[in-house]
Order: sequence, then C-alpha cells, then structure tokens
Amino acid sequence: MAIFILLILTSLSIAGREALTLSECGAHARRPAFFALPEYTDIAVVCGTSSIDLAIQVCPVIYTGYNESLLFLNGIQNNVDCKGTMDTSVVPPVLRFSFPISEGIACGSNFLTTSAPGTGIFVDFSNIQTVNVSGVIRSFDPTIGTVTYNAELKYYYSCAYPLEYLVNNTQVDVSSSSIAMKDNNGSFISTLSMALYKDINYTTPLVIPQLGLELRTNVYVQVVASNLTSQYFVLLDRCYASLSPQPSNSTFFNLFVSCSKHPLTTMLENGDSQKARFYFPAFRFIEQQNETISTYFLHCITRLCESSTCSTFKQCNRRKRSVDSTMVKEGLTEPSVLTVAIKAKSENPSLTKEKAQSGGKSDSRSTSVGLGIAVAVLAVLGVAAILAAVSFYRKLNQLS
Repeated sequence: MAIFILLILTSLSIAGREALTLSECGAHARRPAFFALPEYTDIAVVCGTSSIDLAIQVCPVIYTGYNESLLFLNGIQNNVDCKGTMDTSVVPPVLRFSFPISEGIACGSNFLTTSAPGTGIFVDFSNIQTVNVSGVIRSFDPTIGTVTYNAELKYYYSCAYPLEYLVNNTQVDVSSSSIAMKDNNGSFISTLSMALYKDINYTTPLVIPQLGLELRTNVYVQVVASNLTSQYFVLLDRCYASLSPQPSNSTFFNLFVSCSKHPLTTMLENGDSQKARFYFPAFRFIEQQNETISTYFLHCITRLCESSTCSTFKQCNRRKRSVDSTMVKEGLTEPSVLTVAIKAKSENPSLTKEKAQSGGKSDSRSTSVGLGIAVAVLAVLGVAAILAAVSFYRKLNQLS
C-alpha cells in the first residue's frame, strides 16, 4: 500500500509543485483510444522553417496515470532544452516541445533524406530531395516492482520538407517578397525570396523605370534564405525568363540550367551559403519587337541542399535542357508563386521613321534613274545634231 501511495504522489508532483489534476481537466480528462494508444488529435505538429513545435494534450496523460514530467522526447531525460513546457493558458492544456531543425541538436530526432526523379516543373532534374525529420515522445513508468498497470504512451511526429522550390517574383521595385505554404508537412519556401539590384555589391535595389530598362543594363539577381536553419545552403538549379508570369505554353529563355549557362550570364555565388547571386544584361524578346517596352518575368528553380552535399549537385552530370528559346509544354504544379517582371526598352526605330527612311531612299533612287535617262537622251540628240551638221556641210561643198 505504501508503494502504491508513493506512485500516486510521484505522478501528481513535479519538483515540489503540484501538477495539473483530473478535476482541473474536467471534461477533457478521458481514457486514451483503443489499446490505450493516444488519439491522433492528442498531438499537434507545426513544421516550422527553423524549428519543429509539438503540443500534447496533458489531460489524457494524467488520466492514464502519468503527468507532464514523465513524458520525454526521444528518451532524452537530462537535457533541459528537450523537456516539455506546460501551457495551461489554452483549453485543453498542453505540454509543448520545441527543438531546432539541425542534426546533433534536434533532441534525438531522426533525419532521413530521400531522392526521387523530378516531375512537373522539375521534370528536367533526376534527383529531387526531401528531408524527413521524425521521432517519438514516450511515457516513463516510475513503477517499482515486477508488474505495472500503466499503459505506455507513444506520440510519433514527422515533418517532411521538400528541398526544391520554384521561386518567381512579380515586382521588382521591392527589395524582396516571400510566401508561406499552408500544409501539414512543412515548407521552407517562406524563407526564400528573390530581389533585383543595380550594383554588383547588392546594396541598391533595382527600380524599373516606367519606360523600362536600357538594353544591356546589368540586372543583378539575388535569391536568399532568411530565418532558415544553418544546415541548408541555397543552390539555383535553373533560372529563366518567360513572357507570361505563369510560363505554361509561353516562350521562355534560359539564363542557365545546371552547368549549362548562357555566355552573357555571370554566376557570382551558388551553393556556397544561404544566398545565391548572378547577373545578366537586360534583353528583349523578339516576339515583342513591335512593342515599345518588352516585359518578361524571371523565374528561378531553387534547391536547398545540405551544406556538406551541395558540391555534389554542382557537378555537371545531371540532365539539363538546352539554353535555346522554345515553348514550355508542362504546366505549373505549384499553387503559390512569386513573380518578378522586367521591362526593357525596345530600341527599334518607330514605324513612321522606318517609312520615312524607306521613302527617302526610294525617291533618291528614282531621281538618279531619271537623271541618267535624260543624260542619255541629250547625248543621242547631240550626236544626231553633229551628224546632221556634217551632212549639211558636205552638201554645200558639192554644190559649190
């Protein structure tokens, strides 16, 4: 009986303070589901960009015979950073865990990176990676003896992060833009942004004039990851321009695909840190030759690779597309994208000017032809006059 009372006190006391009681749980105090396993709704998982947050309902834990001090993340009991924090400000109350997404300090979580061939917009790439971060929170039974009547509780969590994203921006007069994907698996795309600059030091944002950029003006592009765990670097797999913000069935021009780079594209940094930089001279699409301003959209397929493996993706042994202009046949599969528009001046002469120049050349040619004919006629008449004079002179000599 003394041992049983000791166990009850242990389950209700944490380091000298009273834990949450069944009476305080009220209607939320319930038995776990079938075979004493927690229900799926008993744990909430938030897959953040730099950390993973877990929240476990405490009342079913107390009902089972445990308390918040007896739940451990991946069996780690002596690390304060890996212990849960009680939150009674919400209904029902929960025990919160939070740990960074970085191997070695992720409280014993497992990291598994898988690869698969690309599909949809990533069809040009044969190795698309996803990292899965997983683990389990288990209950610890303090019972001393041969048998126990407490069921073991297990709460599994898993976050899958794709490491390849399509980043395209719509505005160029802002320094950066980002979006967050709402899903249960988590996404790093909210950390990614693309911005244009006017200098090679990337200090002055590029503001597109109303009449567009001058042709051959250098456009400096930067894709950066902010608030992202330091475990991953930014690697641009492909950047291209298209006539449509959604480049399905649109003419496009590749600035680079993997190692295949257009001669006028200069890569400054790629796959070496949490930012990638390159620049190219402003151009125009011939398809828009009759328009005063050539407007097109810049897109970058961006890979997040582990800092230790980025060098393998920079090798030139992956499938890649030609740098020629062609038509996109595949549709976009990403539901949310950012777009950057670039306007370049079409420096062709105006149509009226062309007509004026063309008309001037035609008049000059016709004048030259008429003058030649007049000279020829005068020459013939002169010769005829000379012959007539000679003939008349001979007749006069004969009469005399």
